[in-house]
Amino acid sequence: MKKIRIPENILEKIAEKEMIEKNVLSGKISEGRVVVPLNRKRQGLEKPCAIGEGLSVKVNANIGGSPDISDPAAELEKLRTSVKYGTDTVMDLTIGKYWKRILSAVVRESPVPVGTVPVYGAVCLGGSVADLKSDDFIEVISTQAEMGVDFMTVHAGVTRSVSKIYDKSKRVGGMVSRGGKIIYRWMKENNMENPLYERFDEILDIASQYNITISLGDGLRPGCLADASDDAQYGELRVLGELSRRCRQAGVQVMIEGPGHVPLNLIEENVRMEKELCGGAPFYVLGPLTTDIGAGYDHITGAIGGAFAAWKGADFLCYLTPAEHLHLPDNEDVAMGVIASKIAAHSGDVAKKIPGALERNEKMSKARRDLDWELMQRNAMAPAAVERERKRYPERKDRACTMCGEYCALLD
Repeated sequence: MKKIRIPENILEKIAEKEMIEKNVLSGKISEGRVVVPLNRKRQGLEKPCAIGEGLSVKVNANIGGSPDISDPAAELEKLRTSVKYGTDTVMDLTIGKYWKRILSAVVRESPVPVGTVPVYGAVCLGGSVADLKSDDFIEVISTQAEMGVDFMTVHAGVTRSVSKIYDKSKRVGGMVSRGGKIIYRWMKENNMENPLYERFDEILDIASQYNITISLGDGLRPGCLADASDDAQYGELRVLGELSRRCRQAGVQVMIEGPGHVPLNLIEENVRMEKELCGGAPFYVLGPLTTDIGAGYDHITGAIGGAFAAWKGADFLCYLTPAEHLHLPDNEDVAMGVIASKIAAHSGDVAKKIPGALERNEKMSKARRDLDWELMQRNAMAPAAVERERKRYPERKDRACTMCGEYCALLD
């Protein structure tokens, strides 16, 4: 098994922030229970982070253009907003024109780790999905590695055998993963095995060379509550368990992506299954969404599931915005999504007694007791949001807010 090497200064910075001994952190990285997304070629990474067991739960914000809307300036503004509101990582999910231009700018400007889904870059090469060659998928991974991407979602678990399970299923929502469906269509139209699975050793060589963290994608995640924890989802998860072991043997950092739409009563089972099948690898969940009918408010739906998943052992939450299922998110959607997921992640930290989590709440409680608005703002999850609200309603002379006024219970 090859050793994973993280620069000492990065380890020290993360250990101090997480309130953990550096040697303990290093041990968890070696065991594959913690990852530190950090491409060796990456410049300007001001805010490195670690994701995994015993650490604060992290949040990712998705940005990127679509085939219909692709504005590099707008995506950079979303990056800045994501960072302002506290995201730990960003993923550039651009699919369409300008993908290289947008990704280059995001990697150059982002102070936090940057992730991608390479199959999106592959379909931007032109022609139909069926026309893509196996080499095209590998070439995009190599290109993005050289660009400095820190972690990549690789949909290697959508194999021909797993696809047969899906074909026999009676899913209500079908296959909702864009990356997974691209691979599925390619396999069907070319009557070949998934190139990301078949050539996984080549992907590991690239990841090892650049120290890229592989995020094994959940192409068969459930897109509705009715499909949660079905045979297709867990069939893919078993393949991801096999691939996670190959990553560790190759000295490549790996995390596992998870659902999706999951009712509250099945979230704990999903976390337990991932940890058991994938050797304790960090679990990266989309939400999860606890209901299918939250359109327009899925940042709330996802935060409910995210908080529960974080409590039960999920390590990394991918945000959802009010635009989920509806349209490409704008800047305000991004801000709302980051805040909701940060609150969910922190709620999980408190429940798990992560060092520093409860202390932060106590500071806020004392600031509220004292009606110390400046201290409240500094200790809030999103200080920028508090500042915005304070501008809307100026303080009264007695320092009470406009809710209770002179009858504020905290006034002497």
